[in-house]
Amino acid sequence: MNKIPVSVLVTTLNEAKNLPRCLAALEDFDEVIVIDSGSRDGTVEAARSFGVGVIDYRWNGAYPKKRQDCLNRLNLKHDFIFFVDADEVVTKELAGEIRQLDFSMAGYFVKGRYVWKGEPLRFGLKNNKLALFDRRKIEFPVVDDLDISGMGEMEGHYQPVLKEAHRGEKTGQLRKSLLHYAYEDREGWEARHKRYAYWEAQMIRRSAYPEDPSVFRQGIKTLFRKMPLRAVTAFAHSYFLKIGFLDGAAGFEFARSRFMYYRLVAAAFSKTGKGAGIFGAETDLASVPQK
Repeated sequence: MNKIPVSVLVTTLNEAKNLPRCLAALEDFDEVIVIDSGSRDGTVEAARSFGVGVIDYRWNGAYPKKRQDCLNRLNLKHDFIFFVDADEVVTKELAGEIRQLDFSMAGYFVKGRYVWKGEPLRFGLKNNKLALFDRRKIEFPVVDDLDISGMGEMEGHYQPVLKEAHRGEKTGQLRKSLLHYAYEDREGWEARHKRYAYWEAQMIRRSAYPEDPSVFRQGIKTLFRKMPLRAVTAFAHSYFLKIGFLDGAAGFEFARSRFMYYRLVAAAFSKTGKGAGIFGAETDLASVPQK
């Protein structure tokens, strides 16, 4: 069977634990490249054992950041690219759906089902990102965040956007989902999300978020960022509106993690980087080291 005509890019930093599971699921794609930022845990060796391309990446501290920088500089086999994180797994069903695409749209949103204690959640919130797209038509925007700690070389939690010359083109939504193992390392998850929360709070304060390529999604996000009780809303959205309660205790714990994250954002926003009583004693969010 022919390979799927897509270049898959996997960005890594110390992902030796997750990477083999991720790469094993990408064998149907024509090109897979791991873009590593100086890992010291065997990530590069793990990547090479799968026979994929490996790029040793160093960021210069300016825009473009890692993903867009690679799109600009790498000589990829295909214009359609698929960004996959090392803690994500492309299911056979999702790969099959991508294989059937005619690639007539500028890009496609891909949902991620979170895995909680080894079991994929069936309900609740699902991540949804524009991860599969034509690099000639879509790019990651430049935002005002170089002086905000939290994200470093990586683009933050916002979607890539249509380039000016392609603003009228459409994006699609894939039906099948990938699996997202974001919660396996609880300690690591907490550290990352303290950084993310500080970054998000400052982005909201500056009104620095770029517009989402979906008008409907942009409206929802704008409304949500202005809500005074975002933590409660995030819990209710995942647990009740998205019927996360049907996942039992796992659904509750996942919804609670959303609540905790937005409490961190609120603390960072109102106290200029200081959050108290969220994960224990007072925590200086701005001082949490970047990954």
